[in-house]
Amino acid sequence: MFMTVIWMILRGTFALVGVLVLTACVQHVRNSGNDPVPPVQTDSLRFATYNVHYIILRKETGPWSTADWSRRKGPMDQAFKTLNADIVTFQEMESFQRGDPGYTNLARDHLLAQNPDYTAGANGDPLTFPPTQPIFFRKDRLTLLDQGWFFFSDTPDVIYSRTFNGSFPAFASWVQLQDAGGNSFRVVNVHFEFKSRSNRQKSAALVIERTADWIASGETVFLLGDLNARLGAKTVEMFQNAGFVFSPIQGSTYHLNRGVNLFGAIDHIAVAGPVGPAGDPVVLRQKFDGHWPSDHYPVLRDYQLRP
Repeated sequence: MFMTVIWMILRGTFALVGVLVLTACVQHVRNSGNDPVPPVQTDSLRFATYNVHYIILRKETGPWSTADWSRRKGPMDQAFKTLNADIVTFQEMESFQRGDPGYTNLARDHLLAQNPDYTAGANGDPLTFPPTQPIFFRKDRLTLLDQGWFFFSDTPDVIYSRTFNGSFPAFASWVQLQDAGGNSFRVVNVHFEFKSRSNRQKSAALVIERTADWIASGETVFLLGDLNARLGAKTVEMFQNAGFVFSPIQGSTYHLNRGVNLFGAIDHIAVAGPVGPAGDPVVLRQKFDGHWPSDHYPVLRDYQLRP
């Protein structure tokens, strides 16, 4: 009798594991795929967002270490070049070391050195401008008019202030750009906390509050970044109710640094204002030189500005 009970428990456990594995496989297939990057259109601008994961400077080996960065930096540059974007918002572009306020930024400096046609907005002295969410743009197509930041906090204008529930600082960076035709627009780059739903929703409410006057005055506002929320989530619905239209990104944008695609997109591109898409969104799900550059995939979409 005892052995019969043990066998029934084991059989039930094996069945449950089998169901979980099958479900994970189905989810992976549903959330995968790698559409080709479309050719650039001269009458549109390409927007992209990419969470590139921070680097731990005092960690010599292992995941996210300096040795790991030596492995990743070539593939990351290839991914950046493959995007061929006019504007790229970055999250977690940080070389972390206690006591360093952010003067060292290996990923930012490497990509700028390898891609001299670009410069970085939402960037400055880390004592006065948080450096971990720069916005790259093509110097020959766009001009920087203004830039700024605010933290997802009860004191949003205090640099490096902790979030609403006291967790690590998180913030929005933004730029105002102008194209060769004189069209100006704003790009807001966000990274919401992944653990706390209330933090994400309060952060979204603050972004909506800070962008409301821009939208009301007729400006086009692009929202890009890692929202840590999928389409249909309350965080996304808040932006939609405020007038933002989200790109219908299909499949995963976060892959556990293993190419495992278990759930829908958490990295997004949205826009409020007089602008139209010039193609479908694309998620770049591929290795470069046999390596994943980050644990997120970059996302892009082309838009046509309307004066």
